Amino acid sequence: MSTPAPPSGPAAAPPPAGNRTPEAELPALGPLGMARWAWTQLTKMNTALFLLLLLAVAAVPGSIFPQRIQDPAAVQDYLDTNPVLGEWLDRLQFFDVFSSAWFSAIYILLFVSLVGCVLPRAAKHWRAWRAEPPRTPRRLERLPEHRSLLIGGRDGAPAPAPADVVADAARLLRRRGYRVAVRDTGTAAPSVAAERGMWKEVGNIVFHLALLGVLVSVAVGSLFGYKGQRVVVEGESFVNTLIGYDSFTPGTNYDADWLEPFSVRLDRFEAEFNRDTTNPRNYGAPLDFTAEVTVQDAPGAEPREEVLKVNRPLNVGGVKSYLVGNGYAPVIRVTDGNGDVAFEGPVVTVPSDGVYTSSLVLKVPDARPDQLGLVGLLLPTAVGGDGEMPRSVDPGLANPRLILSAYHGDLGLDTGAPQNVYVLDVEQLTELNAMTNENGAITLDATAPVYELPEGKGTVEFLDVKRYVGLDIHYDPGKTGALVSFVLAFTGLLMSLFISRRRVWVRAAEGADEDGRPGTVLEYGLLARGEDPRLSAEAERLGELWTGQWESAGVRETTSGTTGTIGGAATAAAGTSPAANRPGNE
Repeated sequence: MSTPAPPSGPAAAPPPAGNRTPEAELPALGPLGMARWAWTQLTKMNTALFLLLLLAVAAVPGSIFPQRIQDPAAVQDYLDTNPVLGEWLDRLQFFDVFSSAWFSAIYILLFVSLVGCVLPRAAKHWRAWRAEPPRTPRRLERLPEHRSLLIGGRDGAPAPAPADVVADAARLLRRRGYRVAVRDTGTAAPSVAAERGMWKEVGNIVFHLALLGVLVSVAVGSLFGYKGQRVVVEGESFVNTLIGYDSFTPGTNYDADWLEPFSVRLDRFEAEFNRDTTNPRNYGAPLDFTAEVTVQDAPGAEPREEVLKVNRPLNVGGVKSYLVGNGYAPVIRVTDGNGDVAFEGPVVTVPSDGVYTSSLVLKVPDARPDQLGLVGLLLPTAVGGDGEMPRSVDPGLANPRLILSAYHGDLGLDTGAPQNVYVLDVEQLTELNAMTNENGAITLDATAPVYELPEGKGTVEFLDVKRYVGLDIHYDPGKTGALVSFVLAFTGLLMSLFISRRRVWVRAAEGADEDGRPGTVLEYGLLARGEDPRLSAEAERLGELWTGQWESAGVRETTSGTTGTIGGAATAAAGTSPAANRPGNE
């Protein structure tokens, strides 16, 4: 028998060597396809969550390393102490974390990701809200919750028509907050499709939009806000101008010319301390601080009196001034060796303990023939006589005393290098008075308010003691937006957690019970979006509504033997048997 010749032509190409199927060639995405793929990956919700976590991690170096915008001196000290590591950290912008390229990139990507996630989702939900509930399934018994009731048969009462049952069911569902659509009217088995809980998705969208609001508000505050500090002594004023601040940190895009020139004068400061002698351990503890101030909103405006307290800031045009510190400012007059007054005024001290033992530094660059420097302590209530170490025993101003050391020479202020006003560098100075010096320390109080410096360098006079306050001044234009966004985010989160999205379908048809008594079969099923442990309770509640509505006609739960014409064919009206609830039960 002859072997037939193999077919020829393209359709009969020989198989590849080794009977291997040739690999399919995937089409190239191209630039447009790659851009679409990248956009799809970026706008996924898990990508947004990852970027949010990455942003939190990226902010950690900002709290570990000193930041140039907050403390340039600390950054320079770090660079001097760690020249190799500091140089690399500076190149990587670890000293400017929140304005760095990599932090800004994460921030912008997160913003774009959230926008790409939320806006299409909101548009989709809007279309779903305007659309009618979905059509009624043919097999309601396959739903997670399914019930079947027979209406009629009590004392010869006629059963309501299926159309009337559906109309009443639709009315009851509307009363429970469902969106309702009546279907299959004019047929033997009309039905109702109902849906509730659309606000759940609204809450989810509001939550994510509020996160966008938080990001925008924080960005606005960082760009156009500022913060600063100022110490104000009693009787003095603070004017909201750049030179009025002791320290000033502007936002990235803030211009100091935008400062509103309001003024605040400290009229009086009162500190209340515990004077209860029955509990010595708490004696002298601070109880309350009150600053009485006069505020002028603008030059030429009418002054007004305000009270500033801890946790009760002063608000002037959105600029909030917080009371964050206080202390004593002794009034000192220094006369130089030529007999001229080189300095006269209050000197701010720094408290170091609970009884306000305060350190003092006074630099007098105008003294002649040599510049003078004074360092020492202010003791508000001093005790200790000759041969005893003086100390303060109470924070109140009962027996103020100054104990000072004096130096003369070049203070180094003419070099232009910045100096800490609370530190006196004595390397280039000559000591005049000190506890370890033969001249001894300078002691000034009410009994001896004047001291004459050795070598004819002048005199130091203790005139008075005033109080001062430390103000922390903040302007954050994004704070209100951040607060509103937070409230909306919290509200949206509660809505998404506690509102359940459910669908209910009700179908009615003529039927009969196992004894052949005619009636109307009402079949209904419920479906939840996601997990809903309260779905069974809602099914029971609906059953109670149906029972109460047609109680006069008689309502009873059907069994598997009840028949009707639901769907246009004779079918078993499924009850609650396991067989009826199994998927695929045909």
